[in-house]
Amino acid sequence: MNEVLSQDEIDQLLSAISSGDAENDDFKLVNSPKKIKIYDFKRPSKFSKEQLRTVSNMHETFARLTTTSLSAQLRSLVHVHVASVDELTYEEFIRSIPTPTTLAIINMDPLKGNAVLEIDPAITFCMIDRLFGGRGTTTGNKNRELTDIEQEVMEGVIVRILANMREAWTQVIDLRPRFQQIETNPQFASIVPPNEMVVLITLDTKVGDEEGMMNICIPYLTIEPIVSKLSSQFWFSSVRRNSTTQYASTIKGQIASVDMDVVAEVDTINLPIRDVLSLRVGDVVRLSNIKVGEPLSLNIGNRKKFYCQPGVVGKKMAVQITGKMEDSDSDDFEELSVEGDETYE
Repeated sequence: MNEVLSQDEIDQLLSAISSGDAENDDFKLVNSPKKIKIYDFKRPSKFSKEQLRTVSNMHETFARLTTTSLSAQLRSLVHVHVASVDELTYEEFIRSIPTPTTLAIINMDPLKGNAVLEIDPAITFCMIDRLFGGRGTTTGNKNRELTDIEQEVMEGVIVRILANMREAWTQVIDLRPRFQQIETNPQFASIVPPNEMVVLITLDTKVGDEEGMMNICIPYLTIEPIVSKLSSQFWFSSVRRNSTTQYASTIKGQIASVDMDVVAEVDTINLPIRDVLSLRVGDVVRLSNIKVGEPLSLNIGNRKKFYCQPGVVGKKMAVQITGKMEDSDSDDFEELSVEGDETYE
């Protein structure tokens, strides 16, 4: 049971506090701990988690396209997938890659500045061996610079990879990456100051039995103008919008080349099978549902679409479209929708 202090005890307690005789621990207030977020001013965060996730999604598409294109070019099994997407300083990136290595400087037009594509030496020499007709083995010295001929060969590989990058970025910007040059020493690839923040996309790459990494390093200064577009909502809405128009035009182009049967139907009549079997050239079949001068129906496949008038063009029988049936859809058969001057033989 709690004790209630008397007035004398309260006076003594206040006197002890004012004189400093009481210990501080006796009167310490218990406060709830505050949540402290550590912020490193040497490595300021430029990207949100959602933006990094969007960059990862974009380069998953890039990885799939690169897997297909490199497999065809190298005639070998190639597998590329995104291992991680990180935010770090350019100096940390340079220190993390081996020397020598294959560093491709990329112009990110229409964005300002350059990016870097780094390919692990094991993967580089494996690709070169395959393109030179080998089996893709790298038993020689990997810690050496590329010869002039090897650099020319790798330029062709890198150009093909950049085409995949353009396709992957198409939902955000019409990127036109251009290869500039190859460097083998990371110290000579100073595209931004060492303390500048970059986004690093690391891709696990396997060519045949060789495994290694490909790294795409994009400075924040380069990507800053479109950083607001690196959101899942914008990216997925762009995918749906562009996919709809793209696929619609593709499907329409494919359908336009399909052959369809066009039949001018005069009328229908029911006849016993014995009468049909006895029909000969010159016989007359009386039709009761259509009169002379009435338009015929022109069937596209098994659907009635147009009215037509029979006639002759040269020595061939033909029909001329005179109108569209009311129940036909406006968008169906656009190329046949000209009234009055379409003739089919």
